[in-house]
Amino acid sequence: MEYQRVVPGAFIARPNRFIAQVEVDGQTVTAHVKNTGRCKELLLPGARVYLERAENPARKTLYDLIAVEKGPLLINMDAQAPNKVFGEWARSGGIPGLTLLRPETTWGSSRFDFYWESATERGFVEVKGVTLEQDGVARFPDAPTLRGVKHLRELIAARQQGYRAAVCFVIQMTGVKFFSSNDDTHPEFGDALREAARSGVEVWAYDCRVTPSSLVMADPVPVRLTP
Repeated sequence: MEYQRVVPGAFIARPNRFIAQVEVDGQTVTAHVKNTGRCKELLLPGARVYLERAENPARKTLYDLIAVEKGPLLINMDAQAPNKVFGEWARSGGIPGLTLLRPETTWGSSRFDFYWESATERGFVEVKGVTLEQDGVARFPDAPTLRGVKHLRELIAARQQGYRAAVCFVIQMTGVKFFSSNDDTHPEFGDALREAARSGVEVWAYDCRVTPSSLVMADPVPVRLTP
């Protein structure tokens, strides 16, 4: 996926989880933060960030904050991007023999990010964007997520009904050594992820090629489930 009209800036502050103040060409602008996570290790005063100028001039904020530099890493922060790049990846051969890919699909009382079919199989995928990096390791979540635990349990139920089921962690950067659940922050999610894996739910992790104006799902990353 690609962004249009991207400009660099320097992060100043985040008054609330929805907006950030950024210095662009010597002026302070207000940007919409496209990620409601904490991201405290990313949005530090002075950090170089990248903004996409909005097409709608009537918006209250004329910019969206989409990426940030963390040392040598360029990290995409757009929480809507993982589903988009997963869809592009799946349709371009990521899921072999794909004949149908439908987003936001309801099954029973569950709603999954994607339902897919091939000539011989059908399944569900939940997509999780990963922006947290610690000592070269990509970790999820960066804050407790009861919703994430619920999704894993719903995938287990789908697997028990004969569907293929997977959770795909889209790591919004490149250069990490492996992926692991963040048991320090939310041990219940880590326990649920390990239970899901034991129940036949596939755990995928892929890094991304990131530029200030693009994001592409790239290579598989090793997954370590042991806390």
